[in-house]
Amino acid sequence: MKASGANQSFDAIVIGAGHNGLTAAATLAKRGKKVLVLERSESIGGMAKTSEIAPGVRGPRMAHLLYNLNPRVASELNLESRGLRAAAEDLATVSLSPDGRHVVIAGTEARFSDGGVHPDAEAFSSLTQRMLRYGALIAPLFTRTPPRLAGGGLSPANLFERAQLGKLGVDLRRMGKSEMREFLRVVLSNVCDLILDRIPDGPLAGAMAADAVLGAWAGPKSPGTVLMLMYRLAQGGARRLPAGGMGAVTDALADAARAHGAEIRTGVGVESVLIDGDRMRGVALPGGGSATAPLLLSSLDPMSTLKLVGPEHFDIEACRRIRSIRAKGTAAKINIALSAAPKFKGLDDALARARIVIAPSVSYIERAFNPAKYGELPTEPMIEAVIPSLSDPSLCHDGIHVLSAIVQYAPYDLKGGWSAPAREKLAQTSLALLERFAPGITDLVTTTEVLSPADIERDTGARGGHWHHAEMAIDQMMMLRPANGMGRYATGIPGLYLCGAGAHPGGDVTGTAGRNAAIQSLRNGASP
Repeated sequence: MKASGANQSFDAIVIGAGHNGLTAAATLAKRGKKVLVLERSESIGGMAKTSEIAPGVRGPRMAHLLYNLNPRVASELNLESRGLRAAAEDLATVSLSPDGRHVVIAGTEARFSDGGVHPDAEAFSSLTQRMLRYGALIAPLFTRTPPRLAGGGLSPANLFERAQLGKLGVDLRRMGKSEMREFLRVVLSNVCDLILDRIPDGPLAGAMAADAVLGAWAGPKSPGTVLMLMYRLAQGGARRLPAGGMGAVTDALADAARAHGAEIRTGVGVESVLIDGDRMRGVALPGGGSATAPLLLSSLDPMSTLKLVGPEHFDIEACRRIRSIRAKGTAAKINIALSAAPKFKGLDDALARARIVIAPSVSYIERAFNPAKYGELPTEPMIEAVIPSLSDPSLCHDGIHVLSAIVQYAPYDLKGGWSAPAREKLAQTSLALLERFAPGITDLVTTTEVLSPADIERDTGARGGHWHHAEMAIDQMMMLRPANGMGRYATGIPGLYLCGAGAHPGGDVTGTAGRNAAIQSLRNGASP
């Protein structure tokens, strides 16, 4: 829908119709606000959309799993009634092993793919349950605005926020002295030491480490990766593969927004943010028109938001902090159309529908990370793959299938740049690795689409092609996300807020950042 030259007034404007932008819009509209959502793409969804990979073949273009959708978001927006619950199933993880003894992980349980008992199943279950308890400790912080630790006075809202942080300390003490010490010991440590202190290295340990580094500029030995693992387990770590692809998720969110009166315009980008004096007044639209509102929520990454506003409207220190945000993508996406379903050695048809991880050991993942540090491609990358067409035949036709793979450690700043030969090399490397476990898969390929971090940046605007808009590290989380002074969604410009993955609590398809930002913007009104 194209914008006209007219000037229109709303209570709130949201930039971007990805899952966080749509969640923010639905949350605001449900509270009676007149909301406009502007999306420059011709379709909604952002990184969570279903696209045509080849003629008649659809699949998840970028994000391919519904990982950690916040239960409060799903409940408040009544997403179950919009078909999302019936369209999704929890997935097991299959960690492939070179010797064919693949490991199947379902919740806290682990076994071999042939049904055999895994010798480290008990140790794995104990460690996972401990991480789930630790994740549950910090989970309540994700659905609230981070507390203001300095200033803010003694208002009821500020006292409540600080009390929630204090409650974390109380809950930690209630776990007992031993568990409290263990939490404090491991929370900022690396996931390699955490896992290998309890489980011998191998596919089981590798699968657990993969969850701590997927999408991050980090290897298992990087400090802070335990915190990332806790973050991902905070809502239980359930993964779902929605029928209709990830587009079913954003369609349900858009339906919720529209049901409460929000207007969503696609194919309409924002030319610039209108600033009058020191206040945000609205946005300039293509064709000379504008839309005004006292509140503007941007689901773009912080740097893209800065550019739309204009750096001259921020103070020098705020500009420096935004430019210093670490957001260097390391995950590429490869979508493959196949003439038939691939056959993985040692996996039956049911397990082929699972989430498949190629991370044979923790040390394998660390080695895969090493070339990326120098701007080079890995010779043996870490891969997370799904074949959604096995569970949802409506995505394809005539026996064709689609394989969706996230290839970890494809650096944004690749030496020589992301040329066509570089993309082809990554595709061939990834297919060669898949061929080891699914002989003949290369001969089934009919179409291959490679999205490097540079392509993701071009298509979505996300700086560095980073899926989370900013690295999920201790100095870029909570009240420091995305940067010091911007950790409570407000940007410092009255009326302008961040609601994307670069805001607290961060990435994955949770919807929490959008929800939290919407609620905080209503509390603040047009004040920072």
